[in-house]
Amino acid sequence: MKFYFAPMEGITGYIYRSAYHTYFGGIDKYFSPFIAPNQNRSFNSKELNDILPEHNEGMVLVPQILTNRQEDFIRTARDLKGLGYKEVNLNLGCPSRTVVAKNRGSGFLACPKELDQFLEDVFSSLDLSISIKTRIGRDDPGEFYRLIEIYNKYPLKELIIHPRIQRDYYKNQPNLQVFADAWKLSRNPVCYNGDLFTPDDLEGFIRQFPETDTVMLGRGILSDPGLICRMKKRELPEKQRYREFHDAVYGEYQKVLFGEKTVLFKMKELWSYMGSSFTNSGKYVKKIRKCEKLAAYESIVEDLFQEQEIWHEK
Repeated sequence: MKFYFAPMEGITGYIYRSAYHTYFGGIDKYFSPFIAPNQNRSFNSKELNDILPEHNEGMVLVPQILTNRQEDFIRTARDLKGLGYKEVNLNLGCPSRTVVAKNRGSGFLACPKELDQFLEDVFSSLDLSISIKTRIGRDDPGEFYRLIEIYNKYPLKELIIHPRIQRDYYKNQPNLQVFADAWKLSRNPVCYNGDLFTPDDLEGFIRQFPETDTVMLGRGILSDPGLICRMKKRELPEKQRYREFHDAVYGEYQKVLFGEKTVLFKMKELWSYMGSSFTNSGKYVKKIRKCEKLAAYESIVEDLFQEQEIWHEK
């Protein structure tokens, strides 16, 4: 089984990825949070920092591009190729209303003719691998059967399927019937993404789809950075490793971000997920959310690591 780390805007940037790769690892491919090019440029400074090769040493990173303009995609992909990248990923999955309103991300799925032309232009212009991360439709799962006809026209590196529609966001159950159909219909390699939070979740998925050999995880890893270790049955990471991982992320944020509030915002995001790794962490996470100073934050985190256990150690 191959494991991919899903892009999560605002969280899984190069600082998080580098620390995760050092202390946990087990990922075959990382995908960057999306790059949103425009007609004047391919990257802003934040995006460029995130995909610079020197910030991603020792890992396989696939930059993800969010656009519905083929000229912007082509220019950005060529710039990424110039940095040494051999694969780029098209984001057709983002469910954000502001993105969808511009017919980007999963909003582009409601424009099949335009999407088909986009892909035709892109594949005829580029000589590097292109994968797609997609939902199964914007408004209705039935949209996917038209979409798979379009995807099958092009030699995708991979088709990564999150089997929800845009309006689901991350609610409701993934539509495994449509995924089963996608597996049968796709002429391109398929990767599954969606609601794999525990080793039991993965085992249940494998029983249902034994021929699937690639899965992408996002929120599951953010909630428990040791999840891949447990899924691979290599080990149960000890609490000290979670502490070292946290300290590496926290230390790097303090180096590159300006102001205590900015650093705290990033760490509050991290704990909104990682708090579930610990027993009885609710009161600590609540205190972290209210923090306004780094000194107070550090005291709460110290108490949490001293007083609580990683839940799988209980």
